[in-house]
Amino acid sequence: MNPISERSGGTAVSAALNDKFWSSYLDLARQVVIPYQYEALHDRAPGAEPSGAVQNFRIAAKQAEGEFVGWVFQDSDLAKWLEAVGYSLQIRRDPDLERRADELIDLIGAAQQPDGYLNTYFTIKEPGRRWTNLTDCHELYCAGHMIEAAVSYYEATGKDKLLGIMRRMVDHIETVFGPEEGKLKGYDGHQEIELALVKLYTLTQEDRFLKLAAFFINERGQEPNFLRIEWESRGRRGHFNPNLQDHLDVSYFQAHKPVREQSEAAGHAVRAVYMYTAMADLARLTGDEDLHRACLRLWHNVTRTQMYITGGIGSTHHGEAFTFDYDLPNDTVYAETCASIGLIFFAQRMLLLEPKSEYADVMERALYNNVLGSMAQDGKHYFYVNPLEVWPQACSHNPGKHHVKSERQAWFGCACCPPNVARLLTSLGRYIYTRRGDTVYVNLYIGSDWSAELGGTNVRIRQQAELPWGGTAAFDIETDSEAVFELALRRPDWSPNLAVTVNGEKIPVSADDFQDGYLLLSRPWRNGDRVEAKLQVEPRLVYADSRVRADAHKAAIQRGPLVYCVESADNGEEISSLLLPRQASFMQRPAEDLPGDALVLETQGLRSVTSFSDTDSVGGPLYGTQSPRLEPARLTAVPYYLWGNRGRGEMAVWLTTSHSPI
Repeated sequence: MNPISERSGGTAVSAALNDKFWSSYLDLARQVVIPYQYEALHDRAPGAEPSGAVQNFRIAAKQAEGEFVGWVFQDSDLAKWLEAVGYSLQIRRDPDLERRADELIDLIGAAQQPDGYLNTYFTIKEPGRRWTNLTDCHELYCAGHMIEAAVSYYEATGKDKLLGIMRRMVDHIETVFGPEEGKLKGYDGHQEIELALVKLYTLTQEDRFLKLAAFFINERGQEPNFLRIEWESRGRRGHFNPNLQDHLDVSYFQAHKPVREQSEAAGHAVRAVYMYTAMADLARLTGDEDLHRACLRLWHNVTRTQMYITGGIGSTHHGEAFTFDYDLPNDTVYAETCASIGLIFFAQRMLLLEPKSEYADVMERALYNNVLGSMAQDGKHYFYVNPLEVWPQACSHNPGKHHVKSERQAWFGCACCPPNVARLLTSLGRYIYTRRGDTVYVNLYIGSDWSAELGGTNVRIRQQAELPWGGTAAFDIETDSEAVFELALRRPDWSPNLAVTVNGEKIPVSADDFQDGYLLLSRPWRNGDRVEAKLQVEPRLVYADSRVRADAHKAAIQRGPLVYCVESADNGEEISSLLLPRQASFMQRPAEDLPGDALVLETQGLRSVTSFSDTDSVGGPLYGTQSPRLEPARLTAVPYYLWGNRGRGEMAVWLTTSHSPI
């Protein structure tokens, strides 16, 4: 099978990483993360909550006895792990890892029912209730993740057993869902199968998979509302809330109106961005302009009114959801790791629709900060929630902040995030470039190597990049013969200028030379040509829109793509009392107690101190009229993605600013 070319838009380019910063994460994923998660899925990881995922398949396959363990969507954890294995094997074959994956695929096949149905929860626990609670029970969601695993594993190994299993599952799904009389005109409460079916279509060239994806997207939000009808038929009771309910909020599932009419991100954040990803896929592949316009509206709403500076989305733990424009609290934030990964998916698909640097800017922001920060440097501990402000005592004692953790966890009962991180990191080579005809767009400055036919000639481009610590990226071009094509270099939103040389000769660059944030270099390229781009990687203060009330009178520190934060490990307790000068001048130095080549930033600031008690008394007045005194304080900031790697303590991204002289 050969991947088809898209009917419109761009194509993703898969590159091999060779990057000092990111290659270490690929090594970590291969050597630690994937093996550790294998043990966690088998309930053998020390200190980790039992997963039950593999055991459920054994029970469903009648190879073991017992009760179903975990959430109704527990199958998806194993599916995402297998998808990560597929991507890892595409980078480097590993016979032992492949053998383990093959054994699990055999187990999955043994758990499949004779009619093609595959879901361990309903096979074990409620065999007579398939497809009766699409709102809550994630049957199509689990199928979607297993489809993505099947595609990844086939691309890596050429083995089609899992692909065959999931084709049979889709055959079954087609007998249940569709516009025809007698079929369910419905969709899953958690989007995922839609974008998975697009991948299956791309691999197999079978239109029926694209049509089924479009069916699920097009049905969502139509009236009469499928989810509401289903809920009524169950006596207004749900899987997670079996009590009688008086209302079903279908906006939580993005089913409050047809997708082409939606303008504001609402509901569960992961579900939303998975759906937007599929919408962008379909807009590109079918040329649906109404769908494209809806994607643009939703993109702008998410990234311009409901996104954190770290690339996190979903501001409340109540439903892991969006709330309303500019509501971005820092200490009760949710910013689920999976939501940022979904935002990266959405950004990449928007880049395929139209090459605009703002999509790559968001992709980069979420990748370097929210996603990377969710995993500890040991590869064995994770954040589900990614806060921008942490007070450990409040996390422990305030019920409204129990979801916020001051230390990463070994695993979760609901462990959707760890394998999601694994599959993103191992597939990172697919996000660096996009191609439209003979134009190659550099979306991420990550050291990499890839080849393609450009201008009728075989071309190899090798990128060497210094990010995130340095600002130089170089591109060495190898060609069989002279080739005419365009190399489009992105100017990141954090770099005011982009200086470029070709074979050592400076290229004059003005604002008019940029097209949607990319500098287009078009010329006859010859073997041995070298392009160098210099980006401005320097510390700067970033301010939020005044409508973001949580960040009023505050600033964050950013250097290149990295957002910084302050921790009590460097600055002592009561981080909230620190004041950051608006004219801060930063000194950069290598970190002494953080991994890699990390740079910390230091500046002279202030600490606001208020005390109403005499030195001899204990527990003086809580309030008084005496103004705070300002004391000099040396502020030390570390990259956000590294916070929490030195034990439990306070952390903050946004700091109150001061006009006072230091």
